[in-house]
Amino acid sequence: MTLVWVTGSPGVGKSTVCELLQSRGELAVDADWEGYNQWFDRASGQVVTEPPDPVPAGWLDRFGWKISRPRVEALAATARGRTAFLCGSVENEVEVWDLFDLVICLVIDDETLRNRLRDRTTNGFGKHPEELAAALKWNPSNEASYRRFGAVIIDGTRPPAEVTNAIRAAAKTASAA
Repeated sequence: MTLVWVTGSPGVGKSTVCELLQSRGELAVDADWEGYNQWFDRASGQVVTEPPDPVPAGWLDRFGWKISRPRVEALAATARGRTAFLCGSVENEVEVWDLFDLVICLVIDDETLRNRLRDRTTNGFGKHPEELAAALKWNPSNEASYRRFGAVIIDGTRPPAEVTNAIRAAAKTASAA
């Protein structure tokens, strides 16, 4: 079994790739939409069940988006014998990295990011100025950070089918190792 974390900044195409992986018969889960992630108050640790939409100024400084380790462990157990892809981006991912056999980071330039966040219809995050500023702040450091941690870097500006093919190829290489 190979467990693959597909990550990157908001708007790089993680959800699109997840849908394509699913359409090709892969076990792929969108962590943002399938209950793996949740907002939390960094000061108190309390989960936020109904975050404001759009978020007000300063909200992202106090609140974070995190993943549930037990949910990732359950996915790993469920995958038995097959490759599973978990697609998402969270600030506490280092707490679950040990569960993954492969980390893939999708990267795009700031102009593409800005355009995708402005134009997307499947997720509202990034349309509000506070969220867009945060996404643009996170974007430049992603590639360098993930390279340092040994992640596979894939150009997310390529057509989604090509990105999906590259992800599948990387996972196949990892499972053969």
